[in-house]
Parts: sequence; C-alpha cells; structure tokens
Amino acid sequence: MPIDAIGALGAAQQTGAPAAVDRAAAATGPEGFGAALTGALEDLQALQGTSNELAIKAVTGDLTDIHQATLASTRAQVTLELVATIRNKGVDAFNEIMRMQA
Repeated sequence: MPIDAIGALGAAQQTGAPAAVDRAAAATGPEGFGAALTGALEDLQALQGTSNELAIKAVTGDLTDIHQATLASTRAQVTLELVATIRNKGVDAFNEIMRMQA
C-alpha cells in the first residue's frame, strides 16, 4: 500500500471523504513519494486539529461523548508514530545509499 494511501485511509475513515482516497490513488510516478508525504502530513495536521478541538470541548464540558475525543486522540497519536517511522526509514535508506556510494 502506498504511503499516501495509509494517510488518506486514516483521513477517509475519519471524514468519510472519498477525495482523500482518490488523491492516494493519483499519487504515483516520480513525484508520488513527495506528494504522498505531503498528504500524510496534511492529514496528520487535520487529525491533530480535530483531536485538539474535541479535547477542549471535553475540558469545557461541551462534549457529550468522551469516546469521540479518545478516538481522535488515538488516531492522531498513531498517525504521528506512522509518519515518524516512515521518515526514519527514509533517512535510514538515504544513509545506506550514501554508504554504498562511498
């Protein structure tokens, strides 16, 4: 599964937006990885924003269902870990390529 498909899948699950899945399918080719990473970061920001909004509502007492805030927080955390892992793997791969050239 392409990297952007993972991020788009998370966004599509949260918002129900098929456009995110379409963007994931369209991000192929030489610029696909960059677009995928950018899309994953945008999705991460959206998830964190939603998590923050629901956390504020929970603290102020405006949230009727605490499960929404918990799920949003968990989604944002898991997505952040995924993006960080992908970044680390990319840096490791780059470093390995540089070692092979030396």
